Amino acid sequence: MPPERVVSLVPSVTESLFDLGLGHTVIAITDYCLHPADKLTALPRVGGTKNVGVADVVALNPDLVIANHEENTQADIEALQAAGIPVWLTFPKTVRDALDLLHDLVRRFNAPQQELRIVAIEKAYEWAVTAAANSESPAPRVFCPIWRDAAEAPAWWMTIRGDTYVSDVIAVCGGQNVFADRDRRYPLAADLDPTRSPRPAPDRDTRYPRVTLDEILAAQPEVILLPSEPYAFSETDADFWRQFPDLPAVQNDHIHLVDGSLLTWHGTRLGRALQEIPSLIIM
Repeated sequence: MPPERVVSLVPSVTESLFDLGLGHTVIAITDYCLHPADKLTALPRVGGTKNVGVADVVALNPDLVIANHEENTQADIEALQAAGIPVWLTFPKTVRDALDLLHDLVRRFNAPQQELRIVAIEKAYEWAVTAAANSESPAPRVFCPIWRDAAEAPAWWMTIRGDTYVSDVIAVCGGQNVFADRDRRYPLAADLDPTRSPRPAPDRDTRYPRVTLDEILAAQPEVILLPSEPYAFSETDADFWRQFPDLPAVQNDHIHLVDGSLLTWHGTRLGRALQEIPSLIIM
């Protein structure tokens, strides 16, 4: 039987369920589920993505909880499973994965009529991939931070390695992530100091390195994307980079504030991303 009582712990999935005509199954959401705003006001909220009110979810007696490997904690997921609640743990790492997740949603909810909506996004994806592959110019080098800390010495910016969803969005939209091959190093002091020898970290996530100003300037990005989430980069951050006139992104005037959800929200929002992000990257 298709799920009828769903708790969504993933903002992008919440939006996708409503966009795909499945919003009537949603009985609760997180504090960070924002879209579609006009349809979420009456729904109970069960905490943040990192601190889910497990008891509140269990009390709602859902027949499915949709979670995400990165957005929700392992402890919360295990607690829900221990309470006998079915949990669908999602983890798309590429644009293709995100499209497959949308197909899985309509199959799981027995809503084949919604496949046409996904096919339209898929066509935009195929067009973007083809355009990038057929470009006569090299893919512009893109720096996309997702967090920063100017208080520490040295100041650092957190960015994304190549095997992340954000990096794949950039690649599909015609760009080249300048830190695609940069691992996060452990111990953390080695992440910011190239003279420190990193130690093996097989049980640690290395996909989100912290990089210094010197590393960023040496990477010579031609485009800088400053997303509004998870860190809210602002015009002040854009102005910071404009003080380096030799930086190609400054010379090209390609420093852009961007709606962070277009880079990080897998789901139906991908349709907007494929329309808007290429124009920020392709020069």
